[in-house]
Amino acid sequence: MNKRRLWSFSFTTATLVLIPAAIGINYIGKLFAGVLKLPLWLDSIGTALASMLSGPVVGAISGAINNIIYGLTMDPISFVYALTSIAIGITVGIIAYNGRINTLWKSIIAGVVVAIVAAIVSTPLNVIFWGGQTGNVWGDALYAYLIAHAVPVWIASFLDEIVVDFPDKIATMIIAFLIFKGLPRKLILLYQSGETIEKLD
Repeated sequence: MNKRRLWSFSFTTATLVLIPAAIGINYIGKLFAGVLKLPLWLDSIGTALASMLSGPVVGAISGAINNIIYGLTMDPISFVYALTSIAIGITVGIIAYNGRINTLWKSIIAGVVVAIVAAIVSTPLNVIFWGGQTGNVWGDALYAYLIAHAVPVWIASFLDEIVVDFPDKIATMIIAFLIFKGLPRKLILLYQSGETIEKLD
């Protein structure tokens, strides 16, 4: 895959099918985590998979549309976190392009990188719209403790976010990697050139 292909906005039929599939995976993951009240979000699995298959542009679009749909149907605040989903899609797509998600261990490392990126993007949004909190029980408990001990809001908010993003994004990348490895090679070839397949396999 050359650089033009990496950042291409020219979508094939296969790509147009992948985007709604990725959105569906994201949506189901978020609903699953919400219903079970898990200390995770699990709303980026489809975004990560789309990025691994078709690059950062498709992953970013899948993630952003998912936030828009979820914002329209479940929680309006989800709209603003489309920015985080775009950042996740771009990050995973670049990591995958460079062949850094070809083993389970590397998918875990990728999850750590994605978690840091997501926390950096989400923290200002949390401060603006939630007073620094994330809406996650575990993270907000840490936030309350830090604020009670005079830790600055921005630092407390970042730590609130990262304490949830680490396990969430690591789980997300592991699941996306396992799905990717389970896909038929012919299906993967619909999305990627031989060079990219060699990097990701």
